[in-house]
Amino acid sequence: MPRMIFVNLPVKDVAASTAFYEAIGFTKDARFSNEVASAMMWSDTITLMILGHEFYATFIPHKTIADSTKVSEVLLCLSFDSRADVDAITERAGAAGGKADVRPLQDMGFMYGRSFEDPDGHLFEPMFMDMEAAMAAFPEGPAHEPA
Repeated sequence: MPRMIFVNLPVKDVAASTAFYEAIGFTKDARFSNEVASAMMWSDTITLMILGHEFYATFIPHKTIADSTKVSEVLLCLSFDSRADVDAITERAGAAGGKADVRPLQDMGFMYGRSFEDPDGHLFEPMFMDMEAAMAAFPEGPAHEPA
């Protein structure tokens, strides 16, 4: 079985969040979706689990759910095959009820990225990286070694 990641996001309105993620290109997996949760597939190995606050709270009874409109709890970076794909999802996110470009666009030549928030304030950074150009820009690897 391939390694997979399931990112669990608390949302105020499961139906509205499901519609948002469908509008920006995720696919709902009906087998794992109901009125309290939606499994939104990004790829064969990456799924966002959109969970209503009450259901999400059953997984974290010892913690408070962060208000992601006020604090940052996670930053999710999504890779794309082109700059046009980055632009397209960012524009779709804004049109579907999210907030597009919540920080300045990043264009480093070999890497291009934008940002958006979903209706609950979860932060995403769609990005495109030209790996050949990135390797040419950093042929020796990082400028510093990790501590």
